[in-house]
Amino acid sequence: MSPTARRRTRHLVLAAAVLVQLVVLYVPRVPDVGAVGVPGADKVVHAAVFAAVTLAALRAGLPTVPVLVLVTAHAPLSEVLQHQVLPGRSGDPADVVADLVGVALGAAAAWWLTARAARPAAVRAAGPGRTGRDP
Repeated sequence: MSPTARRRTRHLVLAAAVLVQLVVLYVPRVPDVGAVGVPGADKVVHAAVFAAVTLAALRAGLPTVPVLVLVTAHAPLSEVLQHQVLPGRSGDPADVVADLVGVALGAAAAWWLTARAARPAAVRAAGPGRTGRDP
């Protein structure tokens, strides 16, 4: 894939992740995720949407510090907005914690993928702990 196509794809993935996050966080009435019988499913969803946006933004090449500041600030802001503005929604401090866990996971995944891609192909092919060079 050409660098231009890769960049375009990463920006589309970011747009999709932001759209999903906005729907999950700001639809006035949502189905009760806890009703699926999985304890903590709501927290997993919160962590996943914040991880996806963070990972996609960093992989799209956006500057790290502004991305982390914005997604970190969005976590408590989204809960305040849910509580104050959206009918049928309430803010939950535990959701903020789940959101911030998602930010950390997304940033860690972006770092790992970037570091992995930066390694020479011979080292990647040799496997973990190997240099890809003859002894």
